[in-house]
Amino acid sequence: MAQLENFRLKVFRSVAEHLNFRKASEHLFLTQPAVTLQIKALENDLGVRLFDRSANRVALTPQGSVLLRYARKISALAAQAEHELGAEDGQFSGELSLGVSTTIAQYVLPRLIGAFLDEHPRVQLALRSGNTEQVVQLVLDGSVAIGLIEGPARERGVHTEPFMRDELVLIVPPNSDAAHFSVQQLLASSLLMREQGSGSRHVVEAALEKAGLKLKSFKSVMDLDSTEAIKSAVEAGLGVGFVSRWAISKELELGALRVAQVHGLTMARHFSLVTRTGPTQHGLREAFRLFALTRGKLQSNSGKPRRKSLSAR
Repeated sequence: MAQLENFRLKVFRSVAEHLNFRKASEHLFLTQPAVTLQIKALENDLGVRLFDRSANRVALTPQGSVLLRYARKISALAAQAEHELGAEDGQFSGELSLGVSTTIAQYVLPRLIGAFLDEHPRVQLALRSGNTEQVVQLVLDGSVAIGLIEGPARERGVHTEPFMRDELVLIVPPNSDAAHFSVQQLLASSLLMREQGSGSRHVVEAALEKAGLKLKSFKSVMDLDSTEAIKSAVEAGLGVGFVSRWAISKELELGALRVAQVHGLTMARHFSLVTRTGPTQHGLREAFRLFALTRGKLQSNSGKPRRKSLSAR
């Protein structure tokens, strides 16, 4: 089914939401010159300037802000029409926008959306990633229909539902002989943490606080902007860090990292679906929500990465 949203408006909306022509081009699978050409053509058609461009930043003009508000409404109406038209023959179609926090995007989402698209091949998914706080904000401002996050949503105006269980585990270098860490050993280590705003960081901080441990008590604390960065730093012997067990299945199989248990410290959590509060939704968004809840439960029960202990050497 052809998409009902005007193509130039879609390009404008992407640039306006990213405020970056390069990122918009990557999101739309277009070249950057093609995106620039579409924006110039739209500005010429409307007779107004939509963006202020400087060497280092892109900003919406007042006219651009007005158009973005209406472009989002047009996109939502077009998507609703596509969903209802597709539902007439039992097959959903159209575009579904998802905001996904980084750990889920890298380690969980590929299998989830692969299975969803097998069932709904006429659906097109548009994905935006960020940390938990960023994804919640995307849901609140209507940039995405559904968010998938790792930590709690602290903002009002959103509804959260757990859809998959996760566990944060302490990873240590491959040459470490310690199968278990005492609290004293942990505090004597350099702790590698995700950045502020990350759902994983919030879970780690809450668990440490519950155990009576403060970050300032550690030998040192280093903030890194991704789970991959933490894994690489631990593998290089720069410290230890807590990461999702979903993120380390390959490294455990290859012996590139090891897991150590910390006495008295557990970090279980749930990944959650986030939607804006309001009337019950129908169509494609509801179909994905129900699919994620069902598939996430199945993966939690039977799809956990295999655990490899330190003692099995």
